Amino acid sequence: MSIDVVAGEAVTTVTINRPDKRNALTTALYSALAEALETAATPIIVLTGAGGTFTAGNDLGDFLAHDEGGGDATPVRRFQEALLATRAVVVAAVDGPAVGIGATLLLHCDLVYATERSYLQFPFTSLGLVPEYGSSFVLPRLLGPQRAAELLLFGDRVPAAEAHRLGLVNEVLADAAALEARVADRTAALAAQPASSLVLTRELLRDTENTSVRGRMDVESQHFAKLLHDPATVANLRAKLGRR
Repeated sequence: MSIDVVAGEAVTTVTINRPDKRNALTTALYSALAEALETAATPIIVLTGAGGTFTAGNDLGDFLAHDEGGGDATPVRRFQEALLATRAVVVAAVDGPAVGIGATLLLHCDLVYATERSYLQFPFTSLGLVPEYGSSFVLPRLLGPQRAAELLLFGDRVPAAEAHRLGLVNEVLADAAALEARVADRTAALAAQPASSLVLTRELLRDTENTSVRGRMDVESQHFAKLLHDPATVANLRAKLGRR
């Protein structure tokens, strides 16, 4: 059981590799995931699962054996914070079930691509639990309160096509090979963009502090001015003008 990390020049691929247990997450795997996210030095991270499952969520046996309460210092919370804090663009490649935190973590990824056989599921109430990872906050804002309540109260499977219709998935691909090819194509397109622009655009999209239009305009203006005088940006703009 492991988290496999492959780092390229622009893309780090992080794979949950515990297919015999449907990639169910243990405290050790959460720590390894957090470490991978915290140490990735590339502007793009691809998060995926091996063996036809994205992740079935928590390994309940391990979870009960390592009950650490709901504090801020648990491996689960460390992983959650690492995903929120990363400055990289996070692309999720989902093949198969994405259950529990496997579904809620997708709400904090920037782009989500899935195969036709994939589904999302938020089964917390049926387990006698409540939603986690901010899903009770994020989903109503994405889908509206009634649709979010339906997903969180019933915990039914959301097929990939329906998740795409709801805006939870960017694109649905026929199978694992098509998914791999599409993610490779999309990450290559991202890698062709200036890394500083990628990082700051993601930061703006994930900014939860400046929630007014004017507040966001101020932050955008600061970043815009900074980049406009960056030597790499100046060279890029001059190159484009030269091609015209």
